[in-house]
Amino acid sequence: MNHLAKHKWWFFAGFIFVIALSRLLPHPYNFTPVGGMALFAGALFGGRKLLWLVPIGAYLISDLLVNNIVYASYYDSFIWMTSPAVYLSLAAIILMGHLMLQRINAKNMVLASVSASVLFFLITNAFVWYASPTYPNTIAGLMSSYTAGIPFFWNTLAGDLFYCALLFGSYSLLVKKYPAFRLKSFA
Repeated sequence: MNHLAKHKWWFFAGFIFVIALSRLLPHPYNFTPVGGMALFAGALFGGRKLLWLVPIGAYLISDLLVNNIVYASYYDSFIWMTSPAVYLSLAAIILMGHLMLQRINAKNMVLASVSASVLFFLITNAFVWYASPTYPNTIAGLMSSYTAGIPFFWNTLAGDLFYCALLFGSYSLLVKKYPAFRLKSFA
């Protein structure tokens, strides 16, 4: 166990990569690990390079697999990534996790998770409004885009809450059993 504890950063990076691959499993629209893994990385990795590299890298790899294996029949060519708005949201949520979860406790985690869902909703639907010919580039068009996205918001919220509970709960159980894995304490 001591050998693993010395490499605990890589253990948690691997954990985030595995969670990102859960996108390959059947799931309701928007019920994904995006917010949870971004908050988890932001909270635990601190100022290390892994803060950005791990969740964005994990999401990019899962994007490559989802787009080119799961949804291969929808595309005519190899797809490197999906919407830049999703990656912008991911980066913003990582930063949010770093700032909001300086003290990890249930209240802060739920607040950060809900905030992450709202931020993801606002950024991605604003991007749809801006980039899509479906909505006029007016305030009314933006509000229409947000209104159309509301049904998807609930699955985003449920996914963020679920994956935050899974990630932070697993971390808490692990460090109770193996304290050498502690990266950050729960308040």
